[in-house]
Amino acid sequence: MNFGVVRVSLGRRFAALMVDWLACYFIVTAVSGGIGVTSPNRSLYVLGLFFIQIFILSWLQGATLGHRIFGIRIVRYLDGGPISAKQAFIRCSLLITVIFAITFDEDGRGLHERLSQTVLTRA
Repeated sequence: MNFGVVRVSLGRRFAALMVDWLACYFIVTAVSGGIGVTSPNRSLYVLGLFFIQIFILSWLQGATLGHRIFGIRIVRYLDGGPISAKQAFIRCSLLITVIFAITFDEDGRGLHERLSQTVLTRA
């Protein structure tokens, strides 16, 4: 990394992820009839909305709702520029599998970041 990245703590990463997940959960719950109503496919709808939200916001804005709240953003690893749609798709696809998101390398990046050539930085 040539551009002086400030590492993002695991706490900030987790908090931003929880904000994004809860936002998707509440949207799906509101649309599907409320908290007391059970829906057999609610979890799949939440996961689908989560994927779409993470992909679109990461690609177009470089940050999700949770990232913005906690002052972090996604950039290209090599030069700190905005990420491409391909990088956003790879990152998001691997993020929802969870195992890639909780496995870190020596630089403190999740494997989903390493394989998509992205990094989280402080905004």
